Amino acid sequence: MKLFQKYIIPYLKQFKWLLIATIFLGILTVVAASMLTFTSGYLITRASEMPATILLLYIPIVGVRTFGISRAVTRYLERLTGHNTVLKILADMRVKLYSILEPQALFIRSRFQTGDLLGTLADDIEHLQDAYIRTIFPTIIGLFLFTYSVIVLALFDWLFALFMTFCLSIIVFVYPLISLYFLKKHQLKLKDIRSGLYQSFTDAIFGLTDWMISGRKETFINGFTKESRKSGILEKKLENWNQSRTFQLQIISGIILILVGLWAGAAAQSGDIAPTYIAAFTLVSLPILEGLIPLSHAIERLPSYQESLKRIDNLQQFVSEKGEVTEQLNMNEYPDIILKNVTYQYQGQVAPALENISLSVQNGQKVAILGKSGAGKSTLLQLLLGALTPDSGNIQIGGYAPEMYGDDNITNILSVLNQKPYLFATSVKNNIRLGNQKATNEDINNVISDVKLEKYIQSLPIGIETQMEETGQRFSGGERQRIALARILLKNSPIVVLDEPTVGLDPLTEADLLNTIFAGLQNKTIIMITHHLIGMEYMDQIIFLDEGKIAMSGTHEQLMAKNERYRHLYLLDRGL
Repeated sequence: MKLFQKYIIPYLKQFKWLLIATIFLGILTVVAASMLTFTSGYLITRASEMPATILLLYIPIVGVRTFGISRAVTRYLERLTGHNTVLKILADMRVKLYSILEPQALFIRSRFQTGDLLGTLADDIEHLQDAYIRTIFPTIIGLFLFTYSVIVLALFDWLFALFMTFCLSIIVFVYPLISLYFLKKHQLKLKDIRSGLYQSFTDAIFGLTDWMISGRKETFINGFTKESRKSGILEKKLENWNQSRTFQLQIISGIILILVGLWAGAAAQSGDIAPTYIAAFTLVSLPILEGLIPLSHAIERLPSYQESLKRIDNLQQFVSEKGEVTEQLNMNEYPDIILKNVTYQYQGQVAPALENISLSVQNGQKVAILGKSGAGKSTLLQLLLGALTPDSGNIQIGGYAPEMYGDDNITNILSVLNQKPYLFATSVKNNIRLGNQKATNEDINNVISDVKLEKYIQSLPIGIETQMEETGQRFSGGERQRIALARILLKNSPIVVLDEPTVGLDPLTEADLLNTIFAGLQNKTIIMITHHLIGMEYMDQIIFLDEGKIAMSGTHEQLMAKNERYRHLYLLDRGL
């Protein structure tokens, strides 16, 4: 309930007049629909009596046309106002969420793996839209319709009104509660499975080559297919329940319709209502029942909304914690990296992502972190960035824990060149200058020369002023990586992490890029996270992770000489 008070109720207050207008238009729509069928029933009965003049039917004819047109108009205005209001609410929520995430962009994967984050920012936000359109609006309108129908009926026969209150309560209260109880467990389980599929699929995409090289492609496919089948079975159960519930409610509606018709006939026979109103009272039950039936579907979604809000709240709370101001540190110009017995386990995971990892990297050393997808490489990177905090053990960079630096200072001491560096739709110069806003054109040209792009940039019509287009798509993969490397050289941080920087490049481009990287970063501490073994000859130390543990370590020469597994993987990676 606290989550609804935090994320839903404030918007109900902020946009109360638009929401009231939407609900009012929704009420007008169901009232117009009710009056349309009521007037139509009266008109049919009155016309069957063959009145002496058509003028006696003029008022109900005008009523039918008026209510028919007004129903369409109010429905359109209701949808227009409702969706406009909800889009305003979601836009405001997205802006607030972005304002929290943007300053901490380095840490957005801190608690969530990639699939979790995708589920949070896509699936869960979509659920919040449904909270208004499919739950709040239909529930309020349905409750009004229920009350309105009972009160109007009580004006004619209060005993029958009490009986109909009981009958309609089955639709309004009993079935929604049954749906909520029956579906709560299934919906949450389905959400967990879908979250797992998000995570598995995105991890598989990022580590596709790992699965191929390791020969475990079939293992992944079988596991993913198994989870997909579980999701399909649950979805089928939910669909079967929806169909069964709809059928049951239609039967109940039919019984209520018959009961109203019998009551109207008896009331007309006793003189309580005119015979011309028998069809009117019977037919008016149809739009009323149609407005009440969706309540079951509206209420059953509450657990799903709560789970979505919980995920968003967890993300916001965690990032907010990471956004706390850190103390001013006396940063070491030549920092060492030390990990002692580091263990980290993601929430909801059975096994630790990293377990009892100890590692020492002296300033200027070059270390490779190898391992297949899921071995713990990305987790180690997040720990070094301070995005994650070890469950046990400790990490120090230059004598301080990474999280103590804060997101501003950590980028001054540690830069990351990943497999898909983001390049903006601006000039080459501006993209490189992101590394150092105070850099001169001479500084920029120097790093362009260092990354071996000088001749290519000079060949462009306007040189460094050339527009890169969104994500740098005007340039090849190798060129984009070189521009991102130039940005890092301009940043001049003492530690550089290479996170799969050559993924997707052909062998010749890959080898040439690695030569450029190591030449440009020869005085820097380099940590290269990769899934294959190109460039291992450059490394002072090679660490091979397997299921979160260090499976082997040493120099390239030592491992080639003494470790059969490493030698086999090295030759396999080179196609030998």
